[in-house]
Amino acid sequence: MSTPWLVVIDPQRVFAAAESPWASPMFGSIVEPIRELAATHRTIVTRWVPAAGPERTGSWAAYFEAWPFADRPASDPLFDLVPEVADLAAEGTVDATTFGKWPALERITGPAPELLLTGVATDCCVISTALAAADAGATVRVVAQACGGSTPENHAKALDVMALYGPQITVV
Repeated sequence: MSTPWLVVIDPQRVFAAAESPWASPMFGSIVEPIRELAATHRTIVTRWVPAAGPERTGSWAAYFEAWPFADRPASDPLFDLVPEVADLAAEGTVDATTFGKWPALERITGPAPELLLTGVATDCCVISTALAAADAGATVRVVAQACGGSTPENHAKALDVMALYGPQITVV
């Protein structure tokens, strides 16, 4: 197998800022493990951005009704990368309007890569990316200490679910 890709999922202000309803209380503790991994791996940084109003279909309309604070343009500073890891995206970010980032990542990594997943939130965008990537044939390792959940309990639950998918997904 080739050198794994490090994927840093959504290290954005919306998930880091204490005043954000989506802030992960674990965010601060994942920055250093991510930086350590980035020092030795090819790195891709993703961003979740909201789809424009008319592009929202199905459950996304209800989603933004439930979370109106996030109903902003993708260029809003709320969706910027946090300064602590912004330099990891020197070549740009992979932006997606979905929780799972796999389809967008595959265009860079090619089919069936080896991925090291990090970032936020373990119980949303990380798990959505991991399951889709594994289903498509990627070998996925989720780096537990470099992921942050919406709560420590939800983080642990998401890791437990992903561990059920071995050997396609391994929690390390």
